[in-house]
Amino acid sequence: MTSRRLAMLLTAGLAVVAFAIWLSSTRHLARATLAGDLVLPGLESALNSVTEVRLTKGDGTHATLKRGASDWIVGERDYPADSGKVRKLLLDLGALNVVEEKTRLTANYPQLGVEDLNSPKAAGTRVEVVTPANTYALIIGKSSSAKSGYVRLVNTQPSMLAAPLVAVEADPKRWLDHTLLDVPQDRIKAIEVKPAQGPAYTASRDKKEQPDFALRNVPKGRELTSPGAADSIAGSLAALTLDDARKQGAQGDPKVSQVTFRTFDGLELEVSGHKEGAQALITIAARSTAKDAEGEAQKLTARLQGWQYEIPAYKYEAIFRPLEDLLKKPPEPPKKADKAKKKAADKTDKK
Repeated sequence: MTSRRLAMLLTAGLAVVAFAIWLSSTRHLARATLAGDLVLPGLESALNSVTEVRLTKGDGTHATLKRGASDWIVGERDYPADSGKVRKLLLDLGALNVVEEKTRLTANYPQLGVEDLNSPKAAGTRVEVVTPANTYALIIGKSSSAKSGYVRLVNTQPSMLAAPLVAVEADPKRWLDHTLLDVPQDRIKAIEVKPAQGPAYTASRDKKEQPDFALRNVPKGRELTSPGAADSIAGSLAALTLDDARKQGAQGDPKVSQVTFRTFDGLELEVSGHKEGAQALITIAARSTAKDAEGEAQKLTARLQGWQYEIPAYKYEAIFRPLEDLLKKPPEPPKKADKAKKKAADKTDKK
């Protein structure tokens, strides 16, 4: 065999090897987006080791969910997260699988909401799931249906339709544990209301079996709208939720209203509130006046002390109801015209 023929065979062999390597690489890339493949392979088995989840929007909105010693924390608030919601997000991400590959053209990404987040108008949300061994990053775009949506791995070209539909929000307050208090009305013995403006008043009952709260300080000549006019205040701490939470700082002497709730078993809850624009803000102080309530008061103090909560406006209004709202409107004074007619009639009668 001549050296020339040997060189030709060697060149052909190298070409075959190179083609095989390219083909293998191509097949690997194609397989990454085959229907049924996991979008984030390896995450499902690593969920228990996740330490942090970062959610970011193009406009700068971001939320950081951090695994604490016993539960999840919203980093931007340093406040407990809704751990059930965090777990669902991680489970959905771990199970996220490819339905079909979509566009690889950058110009078409905005139609699916999977473009890079280099513009405030970018529709998608970047999600980074951090484990000790890896960081999984993808952009979650628009939904396609109730069961699927568009996604794209960060720094890759293929966009994909994937299922299940993953719901992500980058606003930190959306991830807070919204449970605040749940003190049912049947526990309440008395309430003492001290509004920032208007008269103070109290309402109480002697026994749990007594359906309505007796209101004191009713102005002379006025009547309650109903026997249970104050009952809704006593029930306002049942299923009380928060919209947002922040560390309590120095206040600029706002006009504060206060309502003290006293239970039959010795728990006292002092709720102080004021408004800042459209925000309805409260703080809560817990005390006990009987041994039975000591443990509960201590737990509530440990959780609530030092925090200011934004609550729904309708709940704020239910807690801080002014006395006037509980009373029937007084009869309107007679109009001047009616007085003049009556005066004229009286004169006629005298003639």
